[in-house]
Amino acid sequence: MTSHNLHSRGPLKRRTLLRGSGVAMGLPFLSAMRSSFAGHAKSNSTGQAKRFVAMTVGLGLLPENLVPDGEGMNYQPSRYLQSLQDLRDKVTVVSGSSHPGVNGGHRAEASILTATPMGTSGAVNNTISIDQYLAKHRGHQTRFPSLVLGTGGSTSPCYTESGAMIPPLTSPSQLFAELFVDDSPKERERHADRVRQGRSIMDIVADDAKSLQRELGQGDRDRLDAYFTSVRQLEQRMQQSQKWAEMPKPAVEATAPVDIRNPNDLIGRMKTMCDVISLALETDSTRYVTLHLPGGGGVVPVEGVDEGYHSLSHHGRDETKLEQLGLVEEAMIGQWGEFLRGLSQHGDATGNLLDATTVFLTSNLGNSSNHDNRNMPVLIAGGGFQHAGHLAFDRKNNYPLPNFYVSLLQQHGMEVDHFASSTGTMTGLGITG
Repeated sequence: MTSHNLHSRGPLKRRTLLRGSGVAMGLPFLSAMRSSFAGHAKSNSTGQAKRFVAMTVGLGLLPENLVPDGEGMNYQPSRYLQSLQDLRDKVTVVSGSSHPGVNGGHRAEASILTATPMGTSGAVNNTISIDQYLAKHRGHQTRFPSLVLGTGGSTSPCYTESGAMIPPLTSPSQLFAELFVDDSPKERERHADRVRQGRSIMDIVADDAKSLQRELGQGDRDRLDAYFTSVRQLEQRMQQSQKWAEMPKPAVEATAPVDIRNPNDLIGRMKTMCDVISLALETDSTRYVTLHLPGGGGVVPVEGVDEGYHSLSHHGRDETKLEQLGLVEEAMIGQWGEFLRGLSQHGDATGNLLDATTVFLTSNLGNSSNHDNRNMPVLIAGGGFQHAGHLAFDRKNNYPLPNFYVSLLQQHGMEVDHFASSTGTMTGLGITG
């Protein structure tokens, strides 16, 4: 098909393609089809690139053990926050926030990082999660645009732009190999060839594209230009992929981790995965990571716990269950704190990793016992934010948590003032650099 007979006069067909040298390229919907249709990451003041790690908990956190008394930096630490007091000026705990319109109990796990209401029928399509939004616009600067991880299970809160869930990698040893074990030279060249063959689509269809643009109205030309720009950006990412395919992976002194076979060892698996995440950040192999901690039914091997984790989360205010659940969650927060300390101890002349990395801990459940999605547990650490101690919002009329996502995007140098149901940036969470 040549430029001359690409389309006839009148409305463009919905299936209009650009073709050249055997390549066919579909187009987005344009107004002319209507009748026939029916930068670089912002650095902190020390020059370090920004990073983001989200840890999501499938079964929530007990609010009475998490939310402190008092507001601001003078709060009285709760049971769970006791172990984080050496990091007090680097951590903000948020109460009284949630995703507007999101409900559905466990089903809202899909909404943790998208803030898109899923309802209970399964008919609603999801949207892009905040980690993947960052990776789309900033992830090309590292070998891995993002890492989607879990301590078990096959689901994650990470979604593509089309609303498809990204399954997690749950093996720390496999993750270590992906990050640090080089492919053979033959395999590297094979991968580079695959990338090269997929490039330059726009160059092949350039003549047809120019012809089509001349016959469109201004609105359609703008939409088509934006579409072609996205294709060019994809090609640029593919070029980056070719560069990484031809480069050796970073060398680290750490030995490969051994996967924990006990599927109920939530804390052990969390620690092992956090150790590899730290290495990934230290080597700048990626800047965007999500680790999901699903709610298994077995007994977590924590001293004093003898009942299954999922059963404990449905405590019904039973004191024995509440105490055992508190032990599990206390260990979880303790391990989260260890991860933060590790980041704070690594860096270079420009600063430490914690100051360059926003570490976010949350869950879709504010009350796991009755499946309430309001009053989500929220902890924010590091990242160059001016931390506020305890940000206490209205627990009956919740503050929109997507506002934090807008603050995060702006902190990463993106000119964005809206994400999902946000109403602005997060009140009380300032930026230091």
